[in-house]
Order: sequence, then structure tokens, then C-alpha cells
Amino acid sequence: MSAVIESPRASAAPMSVFERYLTVWVFLCIVVGIALGQLFPAAFQAVGRLEVAKVNIPVGVLIWVMIIPMLLRVDFAALAEVKNHWRGIGVTLFINWAVKPFSMAFLAWLFVRQVFAGHLPADQLDSYVAGLILLAAAPCTAMVFVWSRLTGGDPAFTLSQVALNDAIMVFAFAPIVGLLLGLSAITVPWDTLITSVGLYIVLPVIFAQVLRKQLLKAGRAAFERAMHRIGPWSIAALLLTLVLLFAFQGEAIIKQPLVIAMLAVPILIQVVLNSGLAYWLNRKLGEKHNIACPSALIGASNFFELAVAAAISLFGFHSGAALATVVGVLIEVPIMLAVVKVVNSSRGWYES
Repeated sequence: MSAVIESPRASAAPMSVFERYLTVWVFLCIVVGIALGQLFPAAFQAVGRLEVAKVNIPVGVLIWVMIIPMLLRVDFAALAEVKNHWRGIGVTLFINWAVKPFSMAFLAWLFVRQVFAGHLPADQLDSYVAGLILLAAAPCTAMVFVWSRLTGGDPAFTLSQVALNDAIMVFAFAPIVGLLLGLSAITVPWDTLITSVGLYIVLPVIFAQVLRKQLLKAGRAAFERAMHRIGPWSIAALLLTLVLLFAFQGEAIIKQPLVIAMLAVPILIQVVLNSGLAYWLNRKLGEKHNIACPSALIGASNFFELAVAAAISLFGFHSGAALATVVGVLIEVPIMLAVVKVVNSSRGWYES
């Protein structure tokens, strides 16, 4: 996930074991979390009560440990590169902020409230819709560097696009989520939503940029060594958060195990829709293939760490919203690897 500008050939580095088998780890977290939740319900209920202003303290700490290493990779100086890739940047911004959240809101309404409504808990329908909206409202920050590497994407474009999306997310995430929840007839807890933005976007971005500057004072090599050391913290925090969440969700999943598959349907459709639209628009505008590939992948992927944190803060561990965001984590790697394969194999068509 390095922010170093490198050649397309060098960018084809393999995924780490954790990245490639993320779906396996999430399944293991489901099993472990459900088992622990059934064996030690009192302990997890005690963890759930550790809140200040509706923010769960253990989860807040875990989310910070999870996202700070990712945000350290973001270099806002790369915003100067935006003008050099304005067509690809424009397409990705259009998909991320004008298409993806709204298309997901529609797909959530269609599948959760219409197609699958009779097979889902009636008291959780609004919560599932909210979770899917949260998942789609923030573009991915970290894994897109992986997808860009695997497609030989232009590293300068990827870095500048991520930096721009992060800057926009500070101001746009709460209004878009509030608007779509309101249109979906879901009560918007504005105080908690704004608190979540401050805790999980604004403060981590500021902290990460200050820490990044301090680490870079020792040189790029020292920075990379530091990133290598703290990388496992992010992985461990993600997995532990998932174990906690599934410990609370265990009863609901045991009663209705197909709920995960039903929630996966709109997520899969929106990934295919948005990646395909971004790829096609870049081709129509005459953008290079090594720009179109990361543009399509950034347009389709989600900042699921933020979505999980916001869902827990807004609706709680037991909520359908929290479960819906975790389904996004579950299917992120296999569906995005499928998109990688499609854009790589279609280069001849794209450049014809």
C-alpha cells in the first residue's frame, strides 16, 4: 500500500497473505465471535456498555489503531497531481460522490424493503438500509493502493485520487449520509453522526499527517520500516473489531443464517455497476488504461473500516446496520479481485 511513486511494472507486487485471504479471516471471525458471544454473553455485554456520548470506547480505540496506518500512506501533497489526470479524477469523483451512495440507497430499498423483506427481521429493515448507505458513502482509502498495483495503475493518479477523496470525505460524508437516511425515512441522529465524523475522519487524518511528517524526517527508508512494523496493528484491530461485532450479532445470525447472503446482493451489484461505469466513462473520454483501471476500482470499493465504526456508533453492536457493513468487509476481496481480472484482461478492447 505504499505511497511511493513507482513504475507500472513495479506496481504489480503481490498481495499480502492477509489481503488475499481477507474473506477467510472474516469467516473465522464470524465463527469465533459467535462462539465467544454464546459462551461469555455477560463479558461482551459489559464491553458494549463502555460508552461515552454514545461512542463505544473499546471500538473507538480499535478503529483508530485500524485506520491510522492506512491514513499515514496518504500524502496530501499529491493533490498537486490532480490537474495532470483531470479526466480520470473527474470520472472517479462523479462515481464516488454522485452515483455510488445514491445507487446503493436505491438498491438497499429494492432488495431489503422489497425483494427480501419477507425473509429479513422486520424490525431491522431500516437498520440494514442504513448500514448499506454508510458502506457506500465513503470511498476506500487503503486497499485501492493494492488494486492499483495489481492492474499496473498509475501510482501518481492513485495517490492523488485517494488524497482528494479523503479531503472531500471530511466535508461530504455526514451530509450525504444524513440526506440519504432522511430520504429513506430513517431518523438521522445528527449529533452522533457529526461526532463519528470528527472521531473517525477529522481527528485521525490530522493525527496521521502530523505523525507522517515526523516519521519522514528520518527519511523514506525509515518511514517504510515504521509502516512495516505498525502494519500488523491495523490487521489485528480489524479482526478484533469483527470478533466483538459478531459476538453481539451471533443470535441473529444463528436464527437467520441467510441474512448475510441477502445483504451481499446489493453490495455485489453496486460494485459491478460502479466499476463498469467508471471504466466505460474513462474509455469514452480517451483516458489511458493505467488511469482507467484504478479509477474503476476506486469508484467501486468502500472505506469499510469507517462504515463499521459509524454503524456501531449510530446504531449499536446489535444493529442490522453494523452487520450490513461487515458483509462489505466479507466480500470486498473476492469481488474486487474479479474486477481486477476483468480490467486486466480487457486491455486490448479498451485500447482498440
